[in-house]
Amino acid sequence: MPSPRMGVMLSLLVLLLGTTLHARPAGAQVRIKDIADVEGIRENQLVGYGLVVGLNGTGDKLDSSVFTKQSLIGMLERLGVNTRDQAGALKTKNVAAVMVTADLPAFARTGSRIDVSISALGDASNLTGGTLLVTPLLAADGEVYAVAQGALTTGAIAARGAASSVTRNIPTAGRIANGATVEREVAYQLASHPQIRLGLRNPDLNTARRMAEAVNRTLGSGVAKATDPRTVALNFGSRDVIEALALVEDLRVEPDNAAVVVIDEASGTIVMGANVRVSTVAIAQGNLTIRVTETPLVSQPGAFSGGTTAIVPRTNVQVDDSSDKKLGILSANVTLRDLVASLNALGVGPRDMISILQSIKAAGALQADLVVR
Repeated sequence: MPSPRMGVMLSLLVLLLGTTLHARPAGAQVRIKDIADVEGIRENQLVGYGLVVGLNGTGDKLDSSVFTKQSLIGMLERLGVNTRDQAGALKTKNVAAVMVTADLPAFARTGSRIDVSISALGDASNLTGGTLLVTPLLAADGEVYAVAQGALTTGAIAARGAASSVTRNIPTAGRIANGATVEREVAYQLASHPQIRLGLRNPDLNTARRMAEAVNRTLGSGVAKATDPRTVALNFGSRDVIEALALVEDLRVEPDNAAVVVIDEASGTIVMGANVRVSTVAIAQGNLTIRVTETPLVSQPGAFSGGTTAIVPRTNVQVDDSSDKKLGILSANVTLRDLVASLNALGVGPRDMISILQSIKAAGALQADLVVR
């Protein structure tokens, strides 16, 4: 008969195993809302042209930035100040022409606030401390959907002296948090659309099929159907669309990712997916390096010897043919971890690893898509 202590330990072991088995699939599963978007619900880009004032002599030069000068004259005339007869006398350096951009979120209502980004258009050197004047923001249809105004922040530091200068971040671009007010809404009645389509951000047939199966298990057979690798069609029928869609978004599925290796040659970055496999292949990596070091010595004659000072050359030549590198063999169907471990064992750096991966792909041994940027 087991002791009470043994019974407690067995109970804890069963509880631990149950927790592990229950948590393991959840760790590989994600919510549908994190991998798919509802078609029709999207942002709209807005753009506008405006003026930033209050700069400390770092604005546009009116002699070279004609559009800034014309905009300044037009703004002053709208405010009742006639400067057109004396346009040549305008020499201010505290004004800059800028482009203002923003994203209008879906279901944004009139009066709500959105963030805006400001970028210098002329030859202004710094927008720090400036204030954006009233700027209408237009969409692709030419209608005004928001109006922006306010003090902008660049998060940049710029200091200049007679012989040197220091600049951190970009002083000619800034943002205004909640700097625009929505004036027009984009009409879209989600609740009146019982038929909705979900678009996968990473198209995949297996992921789309699993999404449809998860929805059908929860809401009933025939509600969801995968129509292509990117789209899952939903038909809620007489159900409440908002309630049903909220339930669907919280369902968890396990996405199936394609085997892809992404290489950024500019930065030497390599990203490999977990499904990357390599067939049997032999790898040898080594470079011939010749290093020449000059350490000249100065020969100084003794006093009153009548000799002259001379420079005696000293040259040291070293040749590294990487003879200590070995030929490595990767067995068939190795995993990503095995591949990385084998290349690291050969002393391969990121730059050399890029060339090796490209060569493995050319040999037909890399069972993955190779994307070079």
